[in-house]
Amino acid sequence: MKKHSIKLLAAIACVFAMALSAKAQSPWRLGIGVNVGSGLEDPKPFVLGGDLRLQKGLGNSVSAIVTTGYTHFFKKDFVSSVGIIPLKAGVKVFPTQNFYVNLEAGAGFGTNDGFGTSFVYSPAVGVAFQNGWDFSVKYEEFTKYDYTKQVALRVAYGFSL
Repeated sequence: MKKHSIKLLAAIACVFAMALSAKAQSPWRLGIGVNVGSGLEDPKPFVLGGDLRLQKGLGNSVSAIVTTGYTHFFKKDFVSSVGIIPLKAGVKVFPTQNFYVNLEAGAGFGTNDGFGTSFVYSPAVGVAFQNGWDFSVKYEEFTKYDYTKQVALRVAYGFSL
């Protein structure tokens, strides 16, 4: 990874460490999501994934988040399809009661031989409801390969731990 990628990961880790030590009244939450998207670069793969997101409120409508799961890029020939396990940390901000924006960054671990590890970042906007449902649209890029840039819809259900 590049030096700036390592610095960004260290900054996000610090934010999450502060979340762990925060004495906010917000409970821990766990979200289980399904992501359906489309690649933005040729050969424009179909993208399907699932994730788990741990969230801790920091107060003042800000939460720290950590997300992992599995993302698969289905290329048209299916021979060179790629699987990635992302591990991201970030911040989720609610400017209004239900609407949020978030930014995550981390590493994506390729499941195919020779794919290796890639820096990943993912900004998103979404709506989270009191009943636990969460809908968002995200841009996600695994920087090592151009065809792993995607726009996806995330549908998730979250609950307090």
